[in-house]
Amino acid sequence: MNLIEIGEVVNTHGIRGEIKLNPWTDSLEDLTDIVTFYVKDGDNALALYADSVRIHKNCAIIKLENVDDMQTAETFRGRVLYVKKEENLPEGRYYIADLIGLSVLTEDGVFGTVSDVFQTGANDVYEVKRKGEKPAYLPAIKEVIKEINLSEGTMTVAIPEGLLED
Repeated sequence: MNLIEIGEVVNTHGIRGEIKLNPWTDSLEDLTDIVTFYVKDGDNALALYADSVRIHKNCAIIKLENVDDMQTAETFRGRVLYVKKEENLPEGRYYIADLIGLSVLTEDGVFGTVSDVFQTGANDVYEVKRKGEKPAYLPAIKEVIKEINLSEGTMTVAIPEGLLED
C-alpha cells in the first residue's frame, strides 16, 4: 500500500476521544473528505476510520471510530497519520516527498538536487543543494521550473538572471 504522511497527532481535544492533528498538507479543507487514516506499526499499516473531521485553528480535529474517551485518544499523541497516496494528482501538483531528491538540470547540465520545499503562501520555493556551493532557492513558478519528470527523477529549470548573486 502506497501511503503518504498527512500530519502528526499533537494532542487530544475534549473528553469524547477526539484527536488534534497538526497537518502537513496544502489544504486543510481536503482533510474533511478523508474517511480512512493509517498509522504504521512496524512494517504494517493499521486503518483508522474517521467518524468526523473538522478544522479548528489550523488543525484537524478527528473523531475516530471506537475512540470514545480522552485516555484512548491520548495513545495516538505523537503518532504520524498517513493516507493512501493518490496516483492521479491534478496536472502541475506534486507531493513534496516526490520532489525531494530530484536531480535539477539546466541547459548547462546538472545544477544540484532538490533537498527541501518551503511553502511560502504565494508559491513554493525549492531548496537545491549544490556541490561545494551554498544552496540555491528556486521559486516554483513557470518561468523558472520548466519541467518536472518524476519517472526520470529530474526537474529542468531556467535560472533567472541575478538569482544566484550574493
